Amino acid sequence: MLIHPQFNPIAISLGPLAVRWYGLMYLAAFLQFWWLGKRRIQTHPQLSKSGWTVPQLDDLLFYGVLGVILGGRLGQVLFYEPGYYLAHPLEVFAVWKGGMSFHGGFLGVLAAMGLFARKTQRRWLDITDFIAPLVPLGLAAGRIGNFINGELWGRVCDPDLPWAMIFPQVDTQPRHPSQLYQAGLEGLLLFIVLWLYSRSARPHGAVSGVFLIGYGSLRFVSEFFRTPDDGIFGLSEVISMGQWLSLPMILTGIVMLFWSYRREI
Repeated sequence: MLIHPQFNPIAISLGPLAVRWYGLMYLAAFLQFWWLGKRRIQTHPQLSKSGWTVPQLDDLLFYGVLGVILGGRLGQVLFYEPGYYLAHPLEVFAVWKGGMSFHGGFLGVLAAMGLFARKTQRRWLDITDFIAPLVPLGLAAGRIGNFINGELWGRVCDPDLPWAMIFPQVDTQPRHPSQLYQAGLEGLLLFIVLWLYSRSARPHGAVSGVFLIGYGSLRFVSEFFRTPDDGIFGLSEVISMGQWLSLPMILTGIVMLFWSYRREI
């Protein structure tokens, strides 16, 4: 049976300055977003013809970073741990300790892309179609950061499972390393699907729809292996907060995909 390595969450310590692995994973996520975005612009003629440039990508990344950090933190506070942060309000600002909600960050990015669309006079869905394939590998980096921190551990599992893992900070029971499941499903697998799907020209909004369906479905599945959060509904024994928040994504994605192809007929 495997034992969680109990990594030191601090990657580099220079006197009072401490650089945490969790922060480095976010940095890696933003860097890969920029690199993949640049590659898409250079290799997809339809993008360059529609006016996408690397300087625009730089501005887009700036808006995206703000949306991820502000939305992700607020989502964690409001959706998952409102009681804790109500009792410890200053902890809301301690983002370096971890605790970021994907669904909150997703809403934050959507709002940020709305501002970017207004600034650049682009259609909102053109922007979301462009960024959708750039997001999953960043999500994988975030889940690896969760694993390094030893947080968001999985449910108790069969000890005969070859990769069953004990998280000593929790208990001595074998658990699913659900952070790695999510890195593989919502990160690597979703990236492959979206990258291949977006290589050809697709109807307006279709890539965004596939992202919503793909992420929502894979997150819904992975939640069966992750210890659920009580969230604000307290229904984790029936359906987890992550699953509740994924259902609207799946339904919206199905509607968007149907709409995008229907209007092409």
